[in-house]
Amino acid sequence: MTSAIFILAIAVLLRIFSNPFANVFQKKLTFRGLSPLFVNFLTYFILGLICLAFIFQVDWQPISADFWIYSVMMGLLGALGNLFLVKALQTGDLSVLGPINAYKAVVSMMIGLFLLQEIPTIWGLIGVGLIIAGSYFVLNTTKEGFTWQLLRRKEIQYRIWAMILTATEAVIGKKVILASSYVHSFFTWCWFGTIFSLFLFLWRRENLSGSLRKIEVKTFGIFSGLVVCIGITQFSTTFIFQQMPVGYALSLFQLSVLVNIFLGYRIFQEQDMYKKLIGGVIMIIGSVLIILF
Repeated sequence: MTSAIFILAIAVLLRIFSNPFANVFQKKLTFRGLSPLFVNFLTYFILGLICLAFIFQVDWQPISADFWIYSVMMGLLGALGNLFLVKALQTGDLSVLGPINAYKAVVSMMIGLFLLQEIPTIWGLIGVGLIIAGSYFVLNTTKEGFTWQLLRRKEIQYRIWAMILTATEAVIGKKVILASSYVHSFFTWCWFGTIFSLFLFLWRRENLSGSLRKIEVKTFGIFSGLVVCIGITQFSTTFIFQQMPVGYALSLFQLSVLVNIFLGYRIFQEQDMYKKLIGGVIMIIGSVLIILF
């Protein structure tokens, strides 16, 4: 039991730190002129190739039809969610976009209210209030401040869509794991993500050869870091989802908010860190209240 808890704790820590570093690499690649569609596709593609090398070491016999249906849905949601995330990071501040992810708890509560008739408790409403209060400190550091005008900014719109899509993807991903295992889920996430991100790339008529020519020696190193971080993020996520409810896991993942704020300051010299740290801590407390109560 102790060893199992230790392994789970390591997986959670890896997830908390790998995801913000993946965001840093994504932002750096778009700074170098690479399109979000290309970054999204190549990340999935490389991970998909790595999975192919181990395909015969995984037992695919007991897999049901539901597994493949959910896997396709997960791949589509993941490809779209990651695309919107990279587009948001292309122009937005990492220390602002990271904390917005804490609204996942609010989104899940709203979905439960309308689709499952799950009425939130007083603690859940307090948690929502804390998330909104915390986001005031974070979003008030922008030019528009904490106003409706902020929603007109494309990077904020992209981040909200990424949050909604990835939150839905997490629920579908749990379905995939229940129908198989976290290893099967990781493999199909990479493969179907590759297929759908390629469709998106071709649909926008991006120039593949032109994008490949933009990859320099330094860019290759950043891409390698991105692939490693995304791989660790998704593999640890699927492992954690197999061990605990999605809601608890998503709550724990909000600790990466503080890492995003720190990296935004250290790497991209983003400002108003004290306000963002205060807001991030308040949002994390709100997210935990929603999940626990």
